[in-house]
Parts: sequence; C-alpha cells; structure tokens
Amino acid sequence: MTKLSYPALSADRLRAQRNRRRARYAVALALLGIAVLALWWITLMVGETTYSAGEILRVLRGQTVPGASFTVGDLRLPRATAAVAAGIAFGIGGATFQTLLRNQLASPDIIGISAGASAAGITTITFLHLSQTATSAIALMASLAVALIIYLTSLKSGFSGTRLILIGIGFAALLQAWVNYALSQAAAWDLNTATRWITGSLNNMSWERGLPLLVVVAVVAPGMLVLSHVLNLLALNDEIAIGFGLRVNLSRVLLILGAVTLVSVATAATGPIAFLAFMSGPIASWLVPRGFPVLAPAALVGAVLVLAADLAGQLFFGTRYPVGVITGVLGAPFLILVLIRSHR
Repeated sequence: MTKLSYPALSADRLRAQRNRRRARYAVALALLGIAVLALWWITLMVGETTYSAGEILRVLRGQTVPGASFTVGDLRLPRATAAVAAGIAFGIGGATFQTLLRNQLASPDIIGISAGASAAGITTITFLHLSQTATSAIALMASLAVALIIYLTSLKSGFSGTRLILIGIGFAALLQAWVNYALSQAAAWDLNTATRWITGSLNNMSWERGLPLLVVVAVVAPGMLVLSHVLNLLALNDEIAIGFGLRVNLSRVLLILGAVTLVSVATAATGPIAFLAFMSGPIASWLVPRGFPVLAPAALVGAVLVLAADLAGQLFFGTRYPVGVITGVLGAPFLILVLIRSHR
C-alpha cells in the first residue's frame, strides 16, 4: 500500500505545481491588462489641462463637454489608443522573432525588419509626399521584401537562426545608411517631420493617421495569439515540431509574415520606436512561467511601455520628448543587461 501511494502523491504534486503555474500566468496577464487600462485612462485625463473621470466618461459617451470634447476626443484619445495598438504590434512582433530564432537579440529593430519600414517611410515623407495610408502600404511592402530576402538568404544549407540574425544586422546597417542619405537630401519643410518620425513619436496622432494600425492590429494580432502554441513548438526544435505533426516551414512563414505585418504598419504609424520590440519579449518572459505562451504578455508589456514612456516624455521633464527618446534611454542599458544575462 505504501509503495502504491507514491505515484499518486507525485501526480498530485505535479498537478498542484501545474495549477500554480497557470495561476501565476493568469495573474501576470491580469495585472498587465490592468496596467494598460490604468495608463490609457491617465493619458486621457492628464496634460496641460487635467479633466475629471466624469468628464472623460461623458466624452467617451459622445456627449459635448466644453474643452474636453476637443482635447480628449480629438487629441488624447487617438494618441492613447494608437499607443496601445503600437505597443501590441511591436510586442508581438519582437517576441515572435526572438522566440522563433531562440535569441533575445533577434528583434525586428536589430535584424533589419524595422529598418525596411523606416527606409520606406522616410522615402515617402522626403521624396514622394504620400498620404499616411500610402506610407503604411509602402512600409509594409518594404518590410515584407526585406524579411523575404533575409529569410531566403539564411536558407542556405538549411534554416539557421544565427545566419538570419547576422544577415539581418547587415541589412539594417545598409538601410540605415539610406535613411541618413534621405534625411540629408530632405527639403527644409520635410526635415522636421522626417526627423520626428524617425525618432518614434505619437505627436500629431489622429484617427486618420492611426486607422491602418488599428485595423491591422485588430485583424492580425488575434491570429498571432492563436498561433502561440505553434510558436512554442518551433522554439524547441524542428524535429519535435514535426513529431507533433506541424508543417514547420509553413508555420514559420506564417508567423514571420504576421510579425512583419504588425511591426511594419506600427512603424509607418509611429516611426521606429527604439528598442520597444526588443524589450517587450524578455520582460514578458521574466514575468510568466517558462513554457507558457509569451505573445499575449509581450503585447501587454509593449502597450505598457509605450503608454508609460509617452506619459514620461510629456509630463516629467522640462520639455516634451517623443516616446522613442524615452524608450531609447531605457533600451540601451536593457540591451547591456540582456547581453550580460545571455553570457552567464
């Protein structure tokens, strides 16, 4: 009887441990969701003029509130909503590449994906003077083209994540050189817009400017979350994924396509917000138990980072800084921390 009790006890312990891990994952998601909603609400309330919660609610219901209807409804609401959408897009995109390539340095802003969108965006601003919708479309096509070239180049003798990262870094340097050239050739009236955009900014955000981003996030992000379990299998190795009946190449292409779409459209709307895609995944992986899907927490972490950085840039200094400046200041030491942890 005593011997027979040990397996049951072990199974009970494993079940309890699994339940604790699930509870920790759910709590982390809930706290991140609450943080996003709180920061979004604060963004609507505070600024040069602070409005009460009642006034905000009336504006959200469509009622006319003197002063608040314009400031909140036309200025702060699209800015805060675009900040959430951009954070979700960059967070999912960054975590997808980092998990797929099994390397925390493999974020879109390091391996050239964001650089493709940046180069396309700067080109449309400085030379073509196209609309926001056209800019988003061209940035998407440029990012997809860069991602395809990098992916196909890395397929020599089989897919290699390390080879893809190195090739991507080379493409990022090449595209950054083009961005610098385009800025040097920009007319005076375009230079200010291009410089602000390349920094990563939510300034002058409107519903028209943010609409492509909101639509793409609403369509693509849920599909990426559904594929989270596929991403976890690919993160182990291709043999295990094939053993589970997964079509590895097709799954990898679908995940890359979704991540590139999110990152490129977000870049077209807000500019390349520095280190955002890079930071979201590792922070999310530190908050949730190992083995659980990281895309949902990474999306929420990205939204928290954008909202918090935008608030800090607008309120906490003597002058107003674009959100990309704040994330850049945070991202540089974070990169060093990740390198140190990876080395250990």
